Amino acid sequence: MKQVIGLLGCGTVGGGVDAIAMAREDLTVKKILLLYPQPGTEGRDVYDFAEIENDPEITVVAEAMGGVEPAFTYASRALKAGKHFVTANKALIAAKGAELAKLAVENGVSLRCTAAVGGGIPWLTNLTRCRRLDTIRSVRGIMNGTTNFIMNAMHTQEVSFDDVLKKAQSLGYAEANPSADIDGWDTQRKIILSAGAAFDKFAAEAEVDTFGIRNVTAMDVKAFQSLGYVCKLVAVAKDGGDGLVAYVEPTLLGASELEAAVPSNFNLITYDAEYFGVQSFYGQGAGRFPTAANVVQDILDLADCKPGFYTDKLAPAKVCNDKEAHPYYVRTTLDAWSDKAATKGDGWIITEPIAVSEMHAWAKKAMKDDPALFFAGIQ
Repeated sequence: MKQVIGLLGCGTVGGGVDAIAMAREDLTVKKILLLYPQPGTEGRDVYDFAEIENDPEITVVAEAMGGVEPAFTYASRALKAGKHFVTANKALIAAKGAELAKLAVENGVSLRCTAAVGGGIPWLTNLTRCRRLDTIRSVRGIMNGTTNFIMNAMHTQEVSFDDVLKKAQSLGYAEANPSADIDGWDTQRKIILSAGAAFDKFAAEAEVDTFGIRNVTAMDVKAFQSLGYVCKLVAVAKDGGDGLVAYVEPTLLGASELEAAVPSNFNLITYDAEYFGVQSFYGQGAGRFPTAANVVQDILDLADCKPGFYTDKLAPAKVCNDKEAHPYYVRTTLDAWSDKAATKGDGWIITEPIAVSEMHAWAKKAMKDDPALFFAGIQ
């Protein structure tokens, strides 16, 4: 059965979806919603979503616009119109995933977002497969290619954060406004989606403690290396019983650990399950065709009558990061944590174990007086 697609946006990912679909006989992109005319879309371009919404031949709406609005409005209308909805938009699903999943069930259609976490890595589908017979204890990983590119370069070359960021932007790994990547918000959304699939629990973005790599310096990296560590931006989620442990922070890893060796803009995402044990998924976390391929895989899954969203038990969850504690590297000009300092260096300390929620709450307040402070968890 040929899948007839209405495509929302035809930029990097959307254009990749269109190119892959054009090479197949079982897929056709009938209409493409655009803001303005683009080459290669002639005869299929539309400028009013109603033309896709009311087309009875279109069975799947694939969204590659980004942002929460108008994507959420279009997603809601598509699902209510009885059309499957596939997206690579982690901002949309992190903010509105529970509402959209409910709408999909009510209207007998599917919502899928495999490409929203890990780009081209089949992470959510394999996480769901594991869940069929196993209990997942934790999920964690390097989920953002931009930050990994920056940290990898700073550990292997004598370069500053600003210089590496500019290079990442020139290569197309980082946006002109890189805040979503370097401040951890992109990773935060991905761990929220992963936790939903793993634990049936959906956390609000505002509750997931998040600290990025914006303030890391070359001197910090030298300190990490002198201690035998490599720093990566890592997201963690665990089932907290009546709540959910979920956070994103720079993390110091032993140089021999698998995550420490992840190069360039690659991702490595891992689950730890009761029967399967530890399994990791490695690959390109972004890019036109890796991400577009996962969007198309979702569309093909729909043709094979695979299930819709990754859990049908999604429920709001309170984040309880006070249940998780570990030592921290802290570099600050403030007189802080001296009572919990296990090791002292030149302007930095290694603390005794501190609750994740306590460290993040302190940093949020302390940055008013020391906006350049930096911390990293040690696990």
